[in-house]
Amino acid sequence: MPALPGTMPSILLVEDDPVSALFLSAALEALPAHVRVAGSCAEALAFEDAFHVWLIDANLPDGTGTVLLQHLRMRDASAVALSHTADTTPAMRDRLLQAGFADVLTKPLAAQALRDAVRAALDPRGGAASPDWDDTAALGALGGNHAHVALLRQLFLSELPATRSSCLDAFGRGDRAALCAHLHRLQASCGFAGATALSGVASRWHAAPGDEGLRDAFVAATDRLLATGS
Repeated sequence: MPALPGTMPSILLVEDDPVSALFLSAALEALPAHVRVAGSCAEALAFEDAFHVWLIDANLPDGTGTVLLQHLRMRDASAVALSHTADTTPAMRDRLLQAGFADVLTKPLAAQALRDAVRAALDPRGGAASPDWDDTAALGALGGNHAHVALLRQLFLSELPATRSSCLDAFGRGDRAALCAHLHRLQASCGFAGATALSGVASRWHAAPGDEGLRDAFVAATDRLLATGS
């Protein structure tokens, strides 16, 4: 449920640590946005409000963020789900993306990085608030090794034309299952390479595989990345 221009978005923040919840809610309110805070799965499910964005901790006192997301999805298929976690392992990121989160934010979070991620989530075409290449994200995923980032990006760019063709072909055939499978794999690759804008578009297209506007945003995002490697 992207926010309409001129409207203040509503955000459900699920975070059990009081200090973190205070910091994150203050950062989000500065967007500006209406923020409701829950410290557990039970508190989150007690809210009957409709939200534009759910920002959910991966681990909560009474359950996991993935289980909470499943329950919330039964109520609302359109809200954008973001996860936040202190676990920086690729396996955790992949599990959360596969569970249906559009993006995974790593704690501790800088206020500006949090706001940028939420702005990108609120953009129905995705990617406008995100850089094409995010060196910090790539270095974090690859243990701070600059040489590995450079090599992985070369590989990522060499494979991107084929991945793009597969996605567009699946869309053209109306094969949503194949498209979502390609996009899921692409999101994992984007995370390692730090292709932040493309990752955001891919996650939104994964959630709405029939959206022609998101297909066009995907083409534009891949065009920009391929231009950097030419």
